[in-house]
Amino acid sequence: MLFDLDDTLLNRNKAVDKMFSIILEKCYKDVKHSVEDQMLRKFKEYDNRGYGNSDKIKVLESFFDEFPPKYRLPRNYIQDFWNNNFPHCFSINQNTINIVNTIKMHVKVAIITNGSTQRQKAKISNTNLNSCFDIIIISEEVGFNKPDKRIFELALNKLNVQPEDALFVGDNIEKDIDGCQNANIKGIWFNPHMIKNDTDIKPYAEINSFNRLLSYIT
Repeated sequence: MLFDLDDTLLNRNKAVDKMFSIILEKCYKDVKHSVEDQMLRKFKEYDNRGYGNSDKIKVLESFFDEFPPKYRLPRNYIQDFWNNNFPHCFSINQNTINIVNTIKMHVKVAIITNGSTQRQKAKISNTNLNSCFDIIIISEEVGFNKPDKRIFELALNKLNVQPEDALFVGDNIEKDIDGCQNANIKGIWFNPHMIKNDTDIKPYAEINSFNRLLSYIT
């Protein structure tokens, strides 16, 4: 069983909330609550445009332009600031760990994630996920991004597993589900927010809770 990382195994939205708090504390002072809510919404908007992109300078520069801070991070420091802080904003749900460990008793498990090697490795290490998985594949490290089917095929080759014997679990209908199904792997769409599927992509299955995964390993 293959897993996506951000917004599947890890709650990226909560991590973005924490990252925003770090920026607020470092760069702003005495922000009114109503303005803070507006700032958070905008921060998430800018972040999402750059989601999956390793360059976060544009995210923070755009945010600072709209909400001028008391202290503005120097442009040449922004990337390091993000890389050093963001991975520490993630935490892992113990139930998710328990489910992955239960699944691992029956089948091989792997992570396939888009993103920068440094940040993704730090997230995985900080949440102790590295001890749970047989292999971990990061797009920057291997030169392919989801939905490129080659990143999925690489995982199958490393695990010595045939596509028809694999399942991929991910939250992104296009990058995760369409990508894995192009490699002839069945895609389970993790959709906890019950988003409507407006695409022509048909997942093998759809789940809104990780607990539901256990029924697919028997």
